[in-house]
Amino acid sequence: MEFWEYDEWLLILLLFGFAFIAGIAILFVVSWLTAWPKRSRSELLRTEQVYDPTGDTDETFDNLLQASPSDSIRLYTPAKVYLSVVIPAMNERERLPKMLDQCIEYLDNRKLFDEKFTFEVIVVDDGSTDGTADLASKHRGVKVLKLEKNRGKGGAVRAGMLNASGKLILFADADGATEFPDFKNLEDELIRLMGGPPVDESFPGISIGSRAHLEEESKATRPLSRTILMVGFHLLVQLFAVRTVRDTQCGFKLFTRGAVARLFPVLHIERWAFDVELLYLCELWNLPIAEVAVRWREVDGSKITPVWSWIQMGRDLVLIWFRYSVGIWTAKPPK
Repeated sequence: MEFWEYDEWLLILLLFGFAFIAGIAILFVVSWLTAWPKRSRSELLRTEQVYDPTGDTDETFDNLLQASPSDSIRLYTPAKVYLSVVIPAMNERERLPKMLDQCIEYLDNRKLFDEKFTFEVIVVDDGSTDGTADLASKHRGVKVLKLEKNRGKGGAVRAGMLNASGKLILFADADGATEFPDFKNLEDELIRLMGGPPVDESFPGISIGSRAHLEEESKATRPLSRTILMVGFHLLVQLFAVRTVRDTQCGFKLFTRGAVARLFPVLHIERWAFDVELLYLCELWNLPIAEVAVRWREVDGSKITPVWSWIQMGRDLVLIWFRYSVGIWTAKPPK
């Protein structure tokens, strides 16, 4: 009897061992089959033109990264304005104008009461085919960075962030789902993390908008199938990537210039799950994160394809954990 019990336990251990090895092998295969863009430092340092449909100007963006970081303690170039707003946009001709109106109205009003408040707005056209770049370039106070090929939301955000001039750099979704005046709440919380004003652009922290307080309300209005996918996605985030943040996907995140210089050159994922990798790196390096409740509403026209986009994001979440764990990815900027 004792012999058979021992034999059964041995068989169970062997099965678990086989399943573990098979699982690791599958992850290596999935990782090998799932390509990601490999950006060189020279590519990240490339001077980008400000898009002008008339071709009358040769204005360029100021790259955020130091060309030779070994020659300076700082990883980034000096800021020229207080705030940069980066808006990734792909075929957003319909939704973008309303968002830009709200954004610039808030920024102009803020400047009326504080002459030291300087800003820039950068729309990153991620390979649009509907004239988004032309539309945005005609909007007062907006500079357009036009990407010839679609990189994905993460790639567009990175391009904009690394060409921004602000001490603080906010990326905001083009749909205007988040109320732009809530920027002040993110700003106040980030300054609190610093220990109070003035703003220290070298402080390696971030402040992110969160819809977690609206979770129960959104479940009541969202189809059951989408709710199940969302709950599954959040479970994967907690299990494999980010444990201290309840809402990783809200498109309203504020960074200091120093945080951008540290995080975005390391970024590997350029599609929907890029937010998760950024927050994964913050937790890996113990960078301070403030999660701030924001007002948010559902806006028609989402670029996320139901089911398929969530499957891709779930795969990328697991690969974030796996690739960093086994050393396929490193938390070092490209050479």
